[in-house]
Amino acid sequence: MNPTRPTEPPVRFADAEEINPFQLLLDLHDHAVARAPENGLGGVLAELALSAAMVSRWSRWQPSTIHSALRAGADLTDIANATGLAASDVVRRWRRWADVQTRLDIGGRPSVDPAEVLAIERRLGLEVIW
Repeated sequence: MNPTRPTEPPVRFADAEEINPFQLLLDLHDHAVARAPENGLGGVLAELALSAAMVSRWSRWQPSTIHSALRAGADLTDIANATGLAASDVVRRWRRWADVQTRLDIGGRPSVDPAEVLAIERRLGLEVIW
């Protein structure tokens, strides 16, 4: 057990969001497995805090993972089925992420090559959707 981690799960989103994302997922799992009616208000609030923090983190990771799937050759139907999102939502989330990443300067280069984004858009025929 990590001596710097509290023994009780957090009951506030701000505290849960400070947890390493992989540990957060494990904590949420452990909390859900151990859930019992006698856990009371603290248990319910802990589940809300842990799950809200996980959803928040996942929503930030998802566009990057969508980009990886697109780079690997997935089409919008594949990604929509994998995420449970409508294809238009997949495009919206990915484009918003790609727009930031192509403008993000890291050592004089964009985080994501704009030509790569353009190639994906052309492959998917997104110039019509956008």
